Amino acid sequence: MPDSNPTIEKASERKIPGLFPTAARLKTLPWWALVVLLLGISLVYAITSIPSYQDAFEFIAPGLRVTFIASVSAFGIALVIGLVVGLGRISSNVVAYNLATFYVEVVRGIPMIVIIIYVAFVLVPIVVGGMNGLGHLILSTPWLAFLHGMGENLYSMSVQDIDSMARAIAGLAFGFGAYEAEVFRAGIQSIEKGQMEAARSLGMSYFQAMRHVILPQAIRVILPPLGNDFIAMLKDSSLISVLAVRDLTQLGKLNRSRTFRTFETWNTVTYLYLSMTLLGSMAVKWLERKFKSGDR
Repeated sequence: MPDSNPTIEKASERKIPGLFPTAARLKTLPWWALVVLLLGISLVYAITSIPSYQDAFEFIAPGLRVTFIASVSAFGIALVIGLVVGLGRISSNVVAYNLATFYVEVVRGIPMIVIIIYVAFVLVPIVVGGMNGLGHLILSTPWLAFLHGMGENLYSMSVQDIDSMARAIAGLAFGFGAYEAEVFRAGIQSIEKGQMEAARSLGMSYFQAMRHVILPQAIRVILPPLGNDFIAMLKDSSLISVLAVRDLTQLGKLNRSRTFRTFETWNTVTYLYLSMTLLGSMAVKWLERKFKSGDR
């Protein structure tokens, strides 16, 4: 039998176009985002038109400010802790390396809610006690008379002077500092060692080379993970409600107690948290695209 015509075979293998050419495009649409958008529109409509939702929103909305301030403040402190500890993690100094590693390994192995409670009710009193001792030392030392005013303030400091908000910020910063340290460590180690050697050969000190050469390059690598960690902190900030800080979660609990409206209360809290995290996610993706385009 004669061989079949290859032209006919290729033609038969071609895909027959469907009745709706746009069907393939529909498969690539972000349907999850459409569902989230519709749910958001529904909740906005409920908040603006249903009295029970209006009451819940008006009571809970002030928690947005507390949640945002706590998250931004704690994240700023965590970045400083992370940078210092991250440098310790790559240091050739045995003491610095082991202290930094001890902090990272211990803190990352403890639940965040336990860290917040521990910092608030254990570390803060210890620090205040140390301040009292330092103030007493200043007041009892004649040649430190010029620091008498500061000594009086330190000696009279009380644990009750540290409010719950400050303790919550300290707890979040202390906990997330360990995670940011690993981000900084990984980012710095992603830069070729030759960069540091070249900077040192030009007469720069270690810290000058780190500041002017290594960190500016590492920031491109670490910015997206830092953005993701900030979003994680926004969500984990709900844990500060254990200290009775009036954030979104705490106000949600209070609204539930005063109205017994569970559905409206937690729908509103969920919507507010989701709005913040989605906006943060879009900002992180924008940063990633920006830096990727800048590398080309």
